Amino acid sequence: MTSVMERIRAGRSMIGDRWHGMPSWARWLVIAAVIAFFYALPNKEFYQWLGPIPTTGSNFGQVLFMMSIYVLLAVGLNIVVGFAGLLDLGYFGFFAVGAYTVAVLSSPNSDLKTVWPWLTVLPIAIGLAMVSGVLLGLPTLRLRGDYLAIVTLGFAEMIRLTATSAGFLKGQRGFNQIPHPPGKYADGKPIFGVLDPKPYYWLVLTLIILVVLGVRNLTNSRVGRAWVSIREDEDAAQLMGVPTFKFKLWAFAAGAAIGGLAGALFAGKQNFVNNQSFELLNSIIILAAVILGGSGNILGAIVGGGLAYYLIERFRGVELFGIELYEYRFMFFGAALIIMMIYRPQGLIANRRRAAEFKDRRKEVIVGG
Repeated sequence: MTSVMERIRAGRSMIGDRWHGMPSWARWLVIAAVIAFFYALPNKEFYQWLGPIPTTGSNFGQVLFMMSIYVLLAVGLNIVVGFAGLLDLGYFGFFAVGAYTVAVLSSPNSDLKTVWPWLTVLPIAIGLAMVSGVLLGLPTLRLRGDYLAIVTLGFAEMIRLTATSAGFLKGQRGFNQIPHPPGKYADGKPIFGVLDPKPYYWLVLTLIILVVLGVRNLTNSRVGRAWVSIREDEDAAQLMGVPTFKFKLWAFAAGAAIGGLAGALFAGKQNFVNNQSFELLNSIIILAAVILGGSGNILGAIVGGGLAYYLIERFRGVELFGIELYEYRFMFFGAALIIMMIYRPQGLIANRRRAAEFKDRRKEVIVGG
């Protein structure tokens, strides 16, 4: 088994070397082909040739939409966990803030009766999610490690309990008739309707591309370098003059804004929001997705986010010896995570720095043994 894993690692290293050795125009051509593939993916004429990949027990377009939402959440959480090194167990709370902001301000079922269009409410949802990230971070970001994780866990539970018990958030009854994103075809038919999930998937996919470009530029800037220094050694970064608290707060705010965006998109698609949509388990799954894909790597977060939801949803409608495998979906997902942590602890697509760290640790274990 060890020799097999070593060969796999060598193969990945060779692929990485070839990728970085390609001319820039060839890399952009590959990226364009991958993007075109994902835009074509929800069309039945295309995915019917992909063998067992499309889901059989649920609408594949709807699955792709939820996968794209999880990708967006994983990219946002990767800023906090992967780049800044802050353990956040309550990230789904920002998703809830974005979704409930859209619901309260746009649903006719809301006590405010504002009934604003979805596009008008979208920047407000992102802004409120960002503000909630700052308000959470101000008193708590001086904590580290497990203590910070417990505080963020408490934040997510506070959001869920507030959604359950506060009268104006409607509990299980929730908010219905939430407006969809705007847009009409030439014949007057709305682009974003109730039955067809493809336009929503394309919208989220486009926003993922824009968010990834923004995050990539941010991580290559002074802010990104400050985040990496904080993750590697916060005390040393502070001694070198890095204002660690400010940059950690920026990480929380940026991650929260992306989480709020995902929540607003989810509310606009589902047309309904209640307290059952924001359980703590979702925060754990998003964190597991970041670790599965490769913490600190944008491409790893994308792969991990999509794969995490797909692995869970793929078992819907699948039976083996009369047993509904969907009932055991989290057992299979947990087993996949355990195997990954044993044989690939740095994630499927590892950050170069983290991969080097794990390699050094393996050498230390071998020498010590």
